Amino acid sequence: MTTRRDIIKGALAGAVLGSAGQVLAQAPVQIRISTAAPPTDFLAKALEAFKADVDAASAGIAMSVHTASTLFKQGTEVQALQRGNLEMSTMTTFEVAQQMPELGFFNRGYLFKDHAHLRRVFDGPLGEEYRKAVAEKMGIEILATHYLGTRQVSLRAKRAVKGPADLAGVKLRMPAGPEWLLLGRTLGVSPLPLGMPELYLALKTGTVDGQENPLSIFNAAKLYEVSEQVVLTSHMLQPVFFAIAKPAWTKLSTAQQTLLQNAARKAAKAGDDGRLADEASIIDAIKQRGLSVDAIDLAPFRAAADKAYVGDAVKAWDMAWLKRVAVA
Repeated sequence: MTTRRDIIKGALAGAVLGSAGQVLAQAPVQIRISTAAPPTDFLAKALEAFKADVDAASAGIAMSVHTASTLFKQGTEVQALQRGNLEMSTMTTFEVAQQMPELGFFNRGYLFKDHAHLRRVFDGPLGEEYRKAVAEKMGIEILATHYLGTRQVSLRAKRAVKGPADLAGVKLRMPAGPEWLLLGRTLGVSPLPLGMPELYLALKTGTVDGQENPLSIFNAAKLYEVSEQVVLTSHMLQPVFFAIAKPAWTKLSTAQQTLLQNAARKAAKAGDDGRLADEASIIDAIKQRGLSVDAIDLAPFRAAADKAYVGDAVKAWDMAWLKRVAVA
């Protein structure tokens, strides 16, 4: 005989099973990461480590990493984040400055003295101010800052280079955007905007005369196969951000957000360590491939930068903030 207690117990059991079924059937949150980094570069490796940690947590997040601009073309990721078409990307200070010109000084040549200076800025109060400003004005959350490397010039044909005047007329591949073009002026080149995936062929065919990138990226993209010379201009120590669209961020629980932030910072630190070690040894490896590597006096390039970053070119910059960064 079925009692009232049996009926209640059955109803409760059914409710519990139904709830469990709903949880099991609930699809994981999808997070796709788009980056222009080659698969073998430290940034791509850091993103894979980030994904591995998130996957291991089994926290209801399905993450995928798309390297070499295979998901979104380089330069279109930020807009994709803001339109809700993409969850994560590796955003640069140049992309931030396109929408927040007051922060354009972060793209100034010869801004950071060394890696430790870069980390002091982005790991301290200045970095926190930067992240909050970007989140408020762009709707993008920065999870971690990764060291992309120190940018150097490479050329497909050797030439004597002692200052910017020696690079006059050189068609140098650079990413698109006014801040990049201004950086090109400090080097004395004729900047030619071009996506990273097209660069190898452009160097091989002579569409461009050279390019500028951190040496670890130069090596990962095998640009040594289509270059004869590296000139150590060291014109920029560049950060890059693990960035997530605010709509994707707010979909996550507090626990999921904490997981992503911790995993991103851990992966970025590992990427930094790997790249720094690589930069310490890569010059010898490049020389062994038959390329000339020229260490030069940087005073003429620094002077050119001081002349370029004046007047209308920098009128939108927050100069007070720039001074704080310079002495951090």
